[in-house]
Amino acid sequence: MAVKVLIKRRVSAEKNKELDILLRQLRAHTLNQKGYISGETFARMDQEGTNLVISTWQTLDDWRNWWFSPERKVLQDQIDALLGAPTEYEVFENV
Repeated sequence: MAVKVLIKRRVSAEKNKELDILLRQLRAHTLNQKGYISGETFARMDQEGTNLVISTWQTLDDWRNWWFSPERKVLQDQIDALLGAPTEYEVFENV
């Protein structure tokens, strides 16, 4: 069963370009992962610097394999250091 992962990040305006570079690298790796279906990125209209990614995976195991992969962890650590706060994740399934 497909799962949706909501990924929330907040970044200051002066760090937005750096974040964009890291997210492009992360997205490039994600595209090659088993079970990855799609991803959409949104910018919150009433809070500048707040972004939401909705990532769709074939199974929870596919998402978990990506979550625990060393390549994701390296980039995610760089992203969180840039943000100064951890990225927030929520995982949902169809009911």
